[in-house]
Amino acid sequence: MRQTGTVKFFNGRKGFGFIIPDEGQADVFVHVTAVERSGIGQLGEGMRVSFEVEPDRRGKGPKAINLQMAQ
Repeated sequence: MRQTGTVKFFNGRKGFGFIIPDEGQADVFVHVTAVERSGIGQLGEGMRVSFEVEPDRRGKGPKAINLQMAQ
């Protein structure tokens, strides 16, 4: 299910960040590979994005995939 949210922070040097979902759930991890696949280029604090979530392979909570810029 597609969600929308706001980028809390993204550290391009370390290759990860977090998105605050609009629905008020826990922050969602976002990895640089998801950003690269999306074609967005760079994420910045305060950017609005839509995304889907999947479980992290390491069991550390949800991670964002299929990112798109949100209206």
